[in-house]
Amino acid sequence: MKKIAGAALLAMLLVPPLQCAQAEGGKIAIVAAENFYGDVANQIGGDRVSVESIMSNPDQDPHLFETTPSVVREAGAAQIVILNGADYDPWMEKLLKSAPKSGRVIINVADLVGKKPGDNPHLWYDPPTMPKLAKALADALSKADPSNQSAYATRLKTFIESLEPVNEKINAIAAEHAGTPVTASEPVFGYMAAALKVKMRNETFQIAIMNDTEPSARDVAAFQDDLKSHKVKVMFYNKQASDKIVQALVAVAHQSKVPVVGVTETEPEGMTFQKWMLSELNDTAAALAGQAK
Repeated sequence: MKKIAGAALLAMLLVPPLQCAQAEGGKIAIVAAENFYGDVANQIGGDRVSVESIMSNPDQDPHLFETTPSVVREAGAAQIVILNGADYDPWMEKLLKSAPKSGRVIINVADLVGKKPGDNPHLWYDPPTMPKLAKALADALSKADPSNQSAYATRLKTFIESLEPVNEKINAIAAEHAGTPVTASEPVFGYMAAALKVKMRNETFQIAIMNDTEPSARDVAAFQDDLKSHKVKVMFYNKQASDKIVQALVAVAHQSKVPVVGVTETEPEGMTFQKWMLSELNDTAAALAGQAK
């Protein structure tokens, strides 16, 4: 990931922003580092907010993201900024430190859920995360726009209720498949796998891939053996990463008739967070039932 030097970053921040702190039409300007957080902001804020999501390309590897001048301007002008934290989007934390703004509200999701650098940073796959973010957003919006507090409270209630089908699906899969051994190329789906109560294998391999380091030959061999010997029932992999080792393992899984479930680090275009989670959970349920893809 390329980094912008401090002087260059400050120079870009002196460029007049495309949007004022108060967005066009008097809306509250929100910038989300990732589009699933931006989606939640739109669901809570409704027509009272203007939301920009920086990482929104489903074909982009999030780990290769590069900050641009337009991103700097948008984030610098926002009244509310949402970032993942836990070293997942360190470019955003550095950007905000270089562009201090009086009254800006920064919502660090990792802080909300008690996670720190070194923990699995894919926090949105942990079921308690989005309700906590939604409440933090409703609180921040109510303080910034108290005359519409009741509207934010109503949208928060609607959002929490809309997660019920997701929670029901999680509980149904856990009830049927708890303890089932599975594996993954990265810990992207790790929190959700824990919620489903399946038993995750090859975690050392996953951490190496996530950190862009070479997994050991022993870990690769163990992963291959799990697939070929059917010691795991499902393999999860990150569809947005293109590591050759991972692609080779996906091929081994297909050859071994082990169902493969692709997951992503970006909300797919045209989906809400709720539909995205349900789609991946439906794929997971089918895979655990032995329906290879």
